[in-house]
Amino acid sequence: MATIESPQVNDSDDTQKINWLAEIRGLALMLLAVIAFHSLVAKPFYIPSTSMMPTLWVGDRLVVSKYPYGWSWASASFHLLPRSKTRIFPHTPEYGDIVIPVHPTKDEDYIKRVIGRPGDTIEVRDGQIILNGKPIKREVVPPVRLPFEPDLMCRGMPCLEAFEDYRVTGPDGKEYFEPPTWRETLPNGATYLTIDYTTQPLDDYGPYKVPEDSVFVMGDNRDDSADSRAAIINSGLGGAVPLANIGGRAEFITFSLDGSTTWNPATWFSSLRPDRAWTTLRPAIAEGAADK
Repeated sequence: MATIESPQVNDSDDTQKINWLAEIRGLALMLLAVIAFHSLVAKPFYIPSTSMMPTLWVGDRLVVSKYPYGWSWASASFHLLPRSKTRIFPHTPEYGDIVIPVHPTKDEDYIKRVIGRPGDTIEVRDGQIILNGKPIKREVVPPVRLPFEPDLMCRGMPCLEAFEDYRVTGPDGKEYFEPPTWRETLPNGATYLTIDYTTQPLDDYGPYKVPEDSVFVMGDNRDDSADSRAAIINSGLGGAVPLANIGGRAEFITFSLDGSTTWNPATWFSSLRPDRAWTTLRPAIAEGAADK
């Protein structure tokens, strides 16, 4: 009589147990790699305010490189390191660079443009920057055209509400803001646009000598920027920024959203500003500057 053998139990058929320790270790290593990349190489940055308009718009997403000025406590993502004056492979920002200063008392990243370097004397009179006793080149240019984007909100209010007096209807029938615009050129030829539409206290400042280990920074929107001119009590930087507090340099815009994005996938593309993508944030150099 034939015998029926019992099925063999194969260990390979057992449900393999998850090695949670190995999984956690893998996730931890991946997280450390991301933090290391963000701290040493580059990280994304989001623009939440109008302080750098017209160069940077609310809703711009950009890449900040961490290595151009060396590394310090400010380079570390999430401000994980204690504050220190130590810098590794230090370099000084150039005139016109857009940098990421950390507030002197709060762990908050700002984004501003370098106007004064170590040892410079800065003065501002009626909005005119006087650098080492000489007014920098500043000329009126045709106003920039900023789109009217009613869904774009800042601190619960329309972001461009301050430009309401400069709202116009363009040839295409759409509404825009055209605030007074100026072109400034710094001693190294770095040139960029600024907005200056009203008289306010920060139009007059100094004279102030920049310490040897610091840079003086300002926002391109001269009437709405808590920068080196503004006191700390007003959320400003309270003077020059120590070089150890500079966390990187803005390089280029990756993409930009106009504030109309919702959970509806259809808005994920309609809210994009296609002309903003891949815009370089390095300042242009005026013609003939290299010969001066």
